[in-house]
Amino acid sequence: MTIFTGNLSFQAEQEDLVALFSQYGEVKSCNIPLDRETGRKRGFAFIEMTSEEDEQKAIDDLQNVEWMGRQIRVNKAEPRKDSRGGGGGGRGGYGGGGNRW
Repeated sequence: MTIFTGNLSFQAEQEDLVALFSQYGEVKSCNIPLDRETGRKRGFAFIEMTSEEDEQKAIDDLQNVEWMGRQIRVNKAEPRKDSRGGGGGGRGGYGGGGNRW
């Protein structure tokens, strides 16, 4: 299971999140996605812990807690949905075939 943590302060660093979640157990990984165009943080992170029990305890304790001046959201991460649209016959929705150039 992976934990989604949203509404993060843009000042939050990976080390800050690891320190916060380490109170509940061993943190396996922490990822703060960046905007592709600007390189700025997007205000959320994904945390994976070594134990599902520790993850659930962190979710229960940290949901809607104020941290670094923001009311953070902490819940089980949902599988990523393809936001590129449908169709395309398995090619990611971009159509295809033929030499168009």
